[in-house]
Amino acid sequence: MSKKRGLSLEEKRQRMIEIFYEKKEFFQLKELEKIGPKEKGIIMQSVKEVVQSLADDGLIDTDKIGTSTYFWAFPSKAGNVRKRKVDELSEKLKEIREKKVATLEAIQKSQAGREECSERVSILEALAERNGELKNIQEEIKKYRDCDPEALEETRKMTQVAKEAANRWTDNIHSAKSWCKNKFFIEEEVINKQFEIPEDLDYV
Repeated sequence: MSKKRGLSLEEKRQRMIEIFYEKKEFFQLKELEKIGPKEKGIIMQSVKEVVQSLADDGLIDTDKIGTSTYFWAFPSKAGNVRKRKVDELSEKLKEIREKKVATLEAIQKSQAGREECSERVSILEALAERNGELKNIQEEIKKYRDCDPEALEETRKMTQVAKEAANRWTDNIHSAKSWCKNKFFIEEEVINKQFEIPEDLDYV
C-alpha cells in the first residue's frame, strides 16, 4: 500500500487562500490553525508558514489591531494582484523586445563592410601572416636582450647597488673587528679565524 503523499507548499497556499475567499472574514492565526487542518487538510504546524508566504507575496492582507494580528483576503484582491503582475511582465516584455530590436540593428551596423568577399579574405590572410612575422621578430629580439642598451644600463645600475652594499658590509666587519680588539684585547688573526673572515678581506 503506497504512502499518501503530503501537500506541496503551493497546494497548501491554494487551499489556504480558498478559506479566505469562501468565508470572506477576518481571521487570527490561531483560528486559521484550527480551520486549515479541519477543512483543507493543511497540517497545523505549517499553517503559519503558509499564511506568512501568502502575506509576503501580497495575496492576503494583514494588520495588527491592539495585541492581535488579523489576516484577510477577497477574490478581488487576487484579481488586482494578477493584473498588476501581468502589467509588470508586459512592461518587461516590451523593454526586452525594444532591446532585441536595438541589438539586432547594432549587429547589422557592425557587420557593414565586413561581408565575405575575396578582397576581405586576402586582407585577413595578409594580416595573419604579418602577425606571425611580428611574433617571430619579437622572439628574435629576446635573443639579443643582453645587447640591449637599456638592459645593459639596468644591469650596470644593479651592479653598482650590489657593490655599494658589499662595501658597506665590509665597513661593518672592520668596525666589529676593531670593537672586539679594543674591548676584549683579542688579536685580529684570532678574530678572523674564529669567525672565518678572510685575511685579505677588502673593498670591492
